[in-house]
Amino acid sequence: MRVILVGLAAIAAASPASADIVPSAGGGFASSNQAVVSADLATTWSMLVEPQNWWTHSWSGNSANLSLDPRAGGCFCEVIPAQDDRAPGSAEHMRVVMVMPGSTLRMVGALGPLQAEGLSGTLTVTLADTGEGTLITWDYVVGGQSRQSLEALAPVVDRVQAEFLGGLVAALGGPAPAP
Repeated sequence: MRVILVGLAAIAAASPASADIVPSAGGGFASSNQAVVSADLATTWSMLVEPQNWWTHSWSGNSANLSLDPRAGGCFCEVIPAQDDRAPGSAEHMRVVMVMPGSTLRMVGALGPLQAEGLSGTLTVTLADTGEGTLITWDYVVGGQSRQSLEALAPVVDRVQAEFLGGLVAALGGPAPAP
């Protein structure tokens, strides 16, 4: 043990680099939204796994650059076209971890500006037959370390998650009429 400590002390003394500890806030939050559409489960599922038709935020500014491989390990990714003299880019928005076609899509990833923090997010979209359409439940749970206040980020993230669900609902023809 003494040899290890002496070795670590020698490495630390020889290192010219320095580091600052940036204060951060830990914890997390959850966002949950629901909507009912007139579309059946199969139609709703088909639209859900085609985010290029309804997702409202992208790094490139064009949802046509999005793709989703709806299988475990699949990527919800974006191609970012070349600009000026720069080569094309890409972004992984989320990684698929569970697929139950017609029922559940679960992906993990910190969306948008959350990627720059020590945060992780889990999005679970569940579909349920209501007899006259489909109930879509949209849950996004975020946790980890952040240089920004998670308390301040939570309402913004919730609003954006509601936008995503709203985009899916609009692509499916809008909300189901109230009974």
